[in-house]
Amino acid sequence: MSQSAVDDIVALLPSLLTTIDTLAFVGRYLNPPDYEAVLQAAGTPDDVLREARARLGEWPERLAHVRAALETATDAALAGFEGLRSAPDDPEGLRAAYRALRYAPRAQEALYPLAANLPPVSQFFLDASVRDDADLQARLEAGAARPDTGVMHVDNEPGSRGGFSMYVPEYYSADRAWPLVVALHGGSGNGRAFLWSWLRDARSFGAILISPTATGGTWALMGEDTDTPNLLRILEEVRGRWNVDASKLLLTGMSDGGTFSYVSGLESASPFTHLAPIAASFHPFLVEAADGERLHGLPIHITHGKLDWMFPVQLARQAEQALAAGGARVSYSEIEDLSHTYPREINARLLRWLKEE
Repeated sequence: MSQSAVDDIVALLPSLLTTIDTLAFVGRYLNPPDYEAVLQAAGTPDDVLREARARLGEWPERLAHVRAALETATDAALAGFEGLRSAPDDPEGLRAAYRALRYAPRAQEALYPLAANLPPVSQFFLDASVRDDADLQARLEAGAARPDTGVMHVDNEPGSRGGFSMYVPEYYSADRAWPLVVALHGGSGNGRAFLWSWLRDARSFGAILISPTATGGTWALMGEDTDTPNLLRILEEVRGRWNVDASKLLLTGMSDGGTFSYVSGLESASPFTHLAPIAASFHPFLVEAADGERLHGLPIHITHGKLDWMFPVQLARQAEQALAAGGARVSYSEIEDLSHTYPREINARLLRWLKEE
């Protein structure tokens, strides 16, 4: 690698990773009454990143793909912060802020291919508790070039419906069965972006991850259910290629995705062994309509924010009571400072629960 490229990477990469992490911080703590305070706490990491971006020099042609990935990730991270700062003056207000946060997964998607060759990038996509695990890092590097591992997208281009994105750990081996997580995005979202809510944990702790996109504008919460058959199709496609543990199949989701994990996961024929709705809506009819045999002993972990402004926390408390009364094995996490956002810190706990429950 040329010295100019090395110098540019050393100048750019730390600020890029910090900026992406700070976008995640804003996404986690975003709460309408606290918006200005959250932005103030986030600071201005994008200022340093913008300066580093402007100072990029000439690189050899053989490194063009590395530079393109860094530039794409950088531009997405900068656009995210620009959108967040302009949101208070935007007529759509909070919607504009959520749109700005969509740049964070775009930045991560652009950056991830560099994990195989840039150790700081690889460490960024690991949980902090395993970033110093040399054996894990070696196994990740050894499997990086395999065609059956890493990030994959199947009929899931931006704007499309019904496809899926997935991640298989680079150290995957077919000689044992692997736990599988199916993570459902929120309303108006898509699986390609939501994949990044879970990838770090699947990569760190060893799980196959599927992030589908709903067949319609959101999951089939009313009317004909076109999503459950699609989920089953995707699941069978994945199980036909990778060794999946049939006793460790988690269906989880955020907001509408969490609600649909109830709707689909409580069906008598559902193959999912564990359900984990997050920031989801709930109606007692979901329990009344559920097959009693299916519900009895079913592990369900509910996560909800005490500050949730879209689906008040009382709904989650009612869900816990109703599902437990119906015979499910319910565990419940109520997060004091969580609004209607995704708490990535719950993922590692859910994976432990999936493997041990």
